[in-house]
Amino acid sequence: MTDNIQKVTYFFCTRPNKPGEGAHLLKQLKDAGVNLYAFHGFPSGRRAQIDLVPEDATLFKKVARKLGLEIEETKTGFLVRGKDRVGAIVEMLETLAASDVNITAIDAVAAGAGRFGAIFWVRSQDVTRTAKLLGV
Repeated sequence: MTDNIQKVTYFFCTRPNKPGEGAHLLKQLKDAGVNLYAFHGFPSGRRAQIDLVPEDATLFKKVARKLGLEIEETKTGFLVRGKDRVGAIVEMLETLAASDVNITAIDAVAAGAGRFGAIFWVRSQDVTRTAKLLGV
């Protein structure tokens, strides 16, 4: 596959589900020099779940402790970046499906300027096999 695929560490925390919470968190991380590959937020009961995929997991954990963030379970995900085209992720998904690897969650987006990106997760017992199948 010609796309760039890498394993990434994923963290999540919960925050109050009110306007500005995500912006406040992102500002704190920015001020501390944390670069994020991905950020995703959504309602979870009366709170909001914030998913974070930092470029530097060690720095993120250090900053999270300093900020008093209660980081939940960490998981391994896969970040995909490449040249945008029709069906950009189809080959990758077919490769995994043919080996009976189920994707538990995926987000993909056209990034403009002829690029696309995706992030996805598989069950923890499938991480090593997924990495091998995709040449990571």
